[in-house]
Amino acid sequence: MKKVRNSCLAMGLLTVGAWLLQPADATAQSRVRAGLKGGFNASSLFYENANAADRKERYGFHGGIYAQIPAGDFFAIQPELLYTTKGASANYNVVGFQGRNTFRLNYAELPVLATFKLGNTAEIQAGPYAAYLLNSNISSNGDLGTGLASLNRDAFNKFDYGVAGGLNLFFGKALIGLRYGQGLQKIANSTASRAVLGNARNGVGMISVGFSIN
Repeated sequence: MKKVRNSCLAMGLLTVGAWLLQPADATAQSRVRAGLKGGFNASSLFYENANAADRKERYGFHGGIYAQIPAGDFFAIQPELLYTTKGASANYNVVGFQGRNTFRLNYAELPVLATFKLGNTAEIQAGPYAAYLLNSNISSNGDLGTGLASLNRDAFNKFDYGVAGGLNLFFGKALIGLRYGQGLQKIANSTASRAVLGNARNGVGMISVGFSIN
């Protein structure tokens, strides 16, 4: 997640700059916003499994709709409905059999974020999310076989939940956002999936661009 951390630093510097250079559109902070957003994901799986090594992020995307409902000059609630990709890859070593698995988990996600305004452009956000697993697959390359296979969703918890936080910058109707979400729900939901994933939980960094339609 090094790239995501570097992006966080850059976004923080942009936030400070935007706070110092406020635009004239102060009415944007007091009206309901609604729009479209999407962007880049870098996701990982956090699990304690002695048989997994050399873990790598899965790079993917997210997209959907958002609304922002003001509750005063400095606070708002932002619900969203997103399609988002998650997962990761790791080497395995099971009783002498070695190879690499890549897990791909795709969700419909509903974050509901408290939004704190830092002037007319910048804002910070934090809050919970809930997600529903739409589909899943795994690609394998190693001693236990090579190929791509769909996984029965019953092997995973269909519902995921966690917490998320980040930053937004608005430039008129356009936005740039940076967010990190940490899952609190264990992904595996069967004996076989727990043998591979253990207590794995989702983690994903997002870089978004968006556009307000009002």
